[in-house]
Amino acid sequence: MNVKIKRLHPDAVIPQYATPGAAAFDLVAVEDVIIAPGETKKVPLGLAFEIPEGYVMIVAMRSGVALKTKLRQPNGIGVIDSDYRGEVAMMFDNIQTALPIDEYYEWSTFIDGSEAVGVNLLSGECIIRKGDRVAQAFILPIPRVNLVETDEELSETERGTGGFGHTGVTAEVSVN
Repeated sequence: MNVKIKRLHPDAVIPQYATPGAAAFDLVAVEDVIIAPGETKKVPLGLAFEIPEGYVMIVAMRSGVALKTKLRQPNGIGVIDSDYRGEVAMMFDNIQTALPIDEYYEWSTFIDGSEAVGVNLLSGECIIRKGDRVAQAFILPIPRVNLVETDEELSETERGTGGFGHTGVTAEVSVN
């Protein structure tokens, strides 16, 4: 499938798959962004996509960013609809607890987990640099469904109405 991509920023990087088996392609920041503890910021990616009708592009943070920093994606995933033609961006929350102003500046980090030593920042700020791979995206088919209201009972299942956490957290391990 071919997907048209338009550069909206001169430094925008056309997405690539990092490995032959990668499910998602990487998206790259086009400017430096500093995110303070408790702050949410949008990181511009400098690209617009023409997603084919019947498909959706899902944007998610890279697992390494989550492992090495206190950045999180506030809405879980980003949904890029097939009729959206604007710039795609990535949102991040910095969930780091704000540290006292007299703490060492070295507490600030880049998204690769390295400390921002000697950078004049408040403690706990996270730095995204232009050129950092900050997100990943994949394109999936999305069937159009007809939502039909009913007064009838819904079909029975083994799960039934069991919701959040109903199966517990402990895995059953069978011993052979």
